[in-house]
Amino acid sequence: MNSILSLALASLWNRKGTAILTVLAVALSVALFLGVDKAREGAREGFGSTISGTELIVGARSGPINLLLYSVFRLGDATAEISWPTYEMIADREDVAWTVPISLGDSHRGYRVMGTTQDYFTRYKYADRQELSVASGELFDDLFDAVIGAEVAGALGYEVGTSMVLTHGLGAGGLMDHDNRPFRVSGVLARTGTPVDRTIHVSLEAITAIHVGWETGTRNPLADSISEEMVRSFDLTPRTVTAVLVGLERRGTILRTKRALDTYPREALLAIIPGQALSQLWEVTSVAERALIAVSLFVIAVGLVSILTSILTSLNERRREMSILRATGARPGHIFSLMVLEAGALGFVGAVLGAFVINLALAVAGPILAARYGVSLVGTGPGLTDLYTIGAVTLSALIIGAVPAWTALRRSLADGLSIKL
Repeated sequence: MNSILSLALASLWNRKGTAILTVLAVALSVALFLGVDKAREGAREGFGSTISGTELIVGARSGPINLLLYSVFRLGDATAEISWPTYEMIADREDVAWTVPISLGDSHRGYRVMGTTQDYFTRYKYADRQELSVASGELFDDLFDAVIGAEVAGALGYEVGTSMVLTHGLGAGGLMDHDNRPFRVSGVLARTGTPVDRTIHVSLEAITAIHVGWETGTRNPLADSISEEMVRSFDLTPRTVTAVLVGLERRGTILRTKRALDTYPREALLAIIPGQALSQLWEVTSVAERALIAVSLFVIAVGLVSILTSILTSLNERRREMSILRATGARPGHIFSLMVLEAGALGFVGAVLGAFVINLALAVAGPILAARYGVSLVGTGPGLTDLYTIGAVTLSALIIGAVPAWTALRRSLADGLSIKL
């Protein structure tokens, strides 16, 4: 068998131009398949590790996926708000251990602004219950302090002490800027690979303060006449919050607490369990995922067909070679094995090359995606899927190789040494 494998490799090297093109076709198809699979799994792991240790998220009644997206991933907008008395009711429940209110709606140069309390920085956890940490500076202490995520700092070149102006809503700024109430960067958070990196954090009171004079949704011309000292003297308790992160005294009460909040008679609330909402999100995206996997498998099939085409097109040129092998003592099984091993070698080398290329590409692109776009592809390194794919492609190539092998075997038996050139 070793001599036949050596002969197969030597034969492929003799036709290295065609062999290299075939290997590249297989490698690209395997790289596409593994890339789609790794990106899908990495995105799931990344989304799943975004929030940890929070039993419930409470918002105005809408849909579980929508509430999860805007409260955790800063995607989309809330359809309604929760009144402050209702938030206090949630916080005062005996089965609730802690609450963190958040207020969304404003932005700065494309990045979301979130109003919250200092408890957010100790209660919010990601990955395996990992806490947020400050890379430089300190948490907000003054009314107009802001704590920014690592991506915001890197993309905008901000550091502790930088002045910044928030924008009303998610617009591009200009007439909608809160330029009469500038903020100062007090701290920069360490990178987390979550939406926290793309968020600007201010106090709930600051959100109320910058909207003094914006009660109608637009800027009142008299707003600039209200001095900062006057604003600081106002009662800045917010009237509403966008959502509430909730931790429970005992996890065993999670369903009972969720049902009580969902049926709260004074206000339409929705309480979601983050893990369950994520499962619903994956159900929505599963159709697209299956379509991508199907396309990738089809591309692998095209790559395998290229092996078949490559060997079949070379058979006429190799009829004398087969006849000489038969004349020098090669048995029919040897001829068959030679062709099968050639196909298997092309499939194996192509699959290994494809797996290597995609893992190298993800290793290089992963930090870039996390830094620039906040897309964390967790767990995309080499794994069992790579081995299974290499094995499946190699086995499929061996099976496909039986077609030209049978053709070569029949021709070698018929030709003998009388092949006409």
